[in-house]
Amino acid sequence: MTRLLALLLTLAAGAAVAQETTETGTGALLRGLDKLNGRATDLEVRSGNSTEFGRIEITVEDCRYPQGNRAGEAFAFLTVREMGTAEPVFRGWMIASSPALNPMDHQRYDVWVIRCTNS
Repeated sequence: MTRLLALLLTLAAGAAVAQETTETGTGALLRGLDKLNGRATDLEVRSGNSTEFGRIEITVEDCRYPQGNRAGEAFAFLTVREMGTAEPVFRGWMIASSPALNPMDHQRYDVWVIRCTNS
């Protein structure tokens, strides 16, 4: 019983250490790629706002980064809709350094997070 309690306390302490403290940015710097013409465009979007890129609308709900490291592992919650369609083509968290973990699947456009902004 004592070993089990010690193991549970060790696991709980490890989980607490694994959680990194984050800060919230005022928006996100995104990069959009039009696969049809190969043109990439940087898009700065404030949290809660939307921007149009070609025939899609991108809304940034939230952008977070490791405390004191705005250029670090940024992750943003995005909603992407195709014009004229109510159902989003993407809705979820996207990680700057690993966009393939939760990618947007669209035949023409690709979007990924570069970093959070604070202005």
